[in-house]
Amino acid sequence: MKLFTVYLLKRSDAQADRLSRELSGSGDLLHNTDKIHIALNGTEGLHQIEVSGKLPAFQLHIDGDVLLAEAAQVLADYVLREEELPLLRSMIRQEYGYKREEDVSQILSYCDRMLGTEAHRTGPNDYAKAYARRREIIAEELREFLQEQTLLNLDGFLRFRLQTYREELREIVEYAVDEFVMDQQYREFISLLQYFVYIQEAKVPIVHLIHKGGADFLLMNERMELIETEENETVVTAQMLEKDMNFEDMIVSTLITVSPGKIFIHTREPDVQVIHTIRQIFENRVELCGYCRMCHSLDRSTAAEYNKG
Repeated sequence: MKLFTVYLLKRSDAQADRLSRELSGSGDLLHNTDKIHIALNGTEGLHQIEVSGKLPAFQLHIDGDVLLAEAAQVLADYVLREEELPLLRSMIRQEYGYKREEDVSQILSYCDRMLGTEAHRTGPNDYAKAYARRREIIAEELREFLQEQTLLNLDGFLRFRLQTYREELREIVEYAVDEFVMDQQYREFISLLQYFVYIQEAKVPIVHLIHKGGADFLLMNERMELIETEENETVVTAQMLEKDMNFEDMIVSTLITVSPGKIFIHTREPDVQVIHTIRQIFENRVELCGYCRMCHSLDRSTAAEYNKG
């Protein structure tokens, strides 16, 4: 008794074989060879997976809904594993016009952060929940389709029936493209600042940048005297460099204005973004302090401020 047939167009033998084996080995009913027979036919480019019930052991009115639910879950996993990446790649190329593989791969890496594919393999969390939600959306659509139809052309199903799922992917791609563009702008801006620093001659040999936390900095010379720059000079430098960008960290503009030969950064938060940006821009001019007396004093003053509060 034929129940349904899955058609795979332009898919490899390996893909078809994996799906056939997964159908045969999943669920309480699908892998029951006394009730269900699954056959893979076809060659490279066109494959058919036929799922049949063995009479009289298989009883449609008892086993039918269970079978379709199990098959829908297996097919949903297949879509997420084998079809999701090509769908995303197609959207990036066709709807946003990105052709260079390097650009497409970078945008896909942003997509992956939201899709939950990696997280799904490492344990339950928000990303895994996102994966599970997409899986259920696809499985429900498949189950409803198989209740009405016995022939499932997977390409046609992906194109015409999974509108909710495709719209979610489209929103993810839109977010990823925005992130990619912002990252490109940031890289270009950092390159501009690096070039500006490169062509500048050092005005002072050494500065000590004391990071008190957050966006709070002190700038001192080699004699540990506070360096004060004219505010309008720093603002002009920032305006000249930032153009249309939102350049928030005035300390970077101040450092470019001072143009030191060497920057010693004293911080207990070496991984914050502003420190990372300074190290990118000034490159080999920057040295992070391990833990000197100044850092010790900084810790003591921080503790004193905390105790006063």
